Amino acid sequence: MSTHPDSRGFTLLELVIVMLIVAILAAIGVPSFKYVTTSNRMAGEINGLVGDMQYARSEAIKQGLPVTLCASSDGATCGNSNTWQTGWIVFLDSNGNQTLDAGEQIVRTQPDFSATGDTLVPAGNARFSAITFNREGYASMNTVQPSTVTLLLHDSTATAQWTRCLQITVVGALSLERVPAGNCT
Repeated sequence: MSTHPDSRGFTLLELVIVMLIVAILAAIGVPSFKYVTTSNRMAGEINGLVGDMQYARSEAIKQGLPVTLCASSDGATCGNSNTWQTGWIVFLDSNGNQTLDAGEQIVRTQPDFSATGDTLVPAGNARFSAITFNREGYASMNTVQPSTVTLLLHDSTATAQWTRCLQITVVGALSLERVPAGNCT
């Protein structure tokens, strides 16, 4: 039997130093992680709308009839709402009236963003709740602005660095940008 026991484990000083290093790394890493997760979530939300608009335009050209994308809170009817974060639907709009009538088929739906608190609304005082693409791919929008509509996506804190801008023109062109200043041109 040895009179000097083997020393195993960590000293209190070593444990405190390791905890300090972990705390410093967490303080540096957590804000970066929040930025990445928020940025990716918002990119996914706006890309979902862009993808559905591109789909609606291509279906209008392919089918040879109007296809409408409209804000919808229930996934079954068009709402006359300026708030796109409640969701939207894409449907074959045979008469081009931007209203889902009997016999018109819904081809895509998007649920709301309620879990995130993000907002997706037209810029300024524009009123915009539906867009219809005709068989040539041109857009018809139910808005006061005749040539271009801009939708702004903000996170729940309205932090400018996460703002996304989607511009839609009457020729059906979509332009998406991330604007660090928080305002679109």
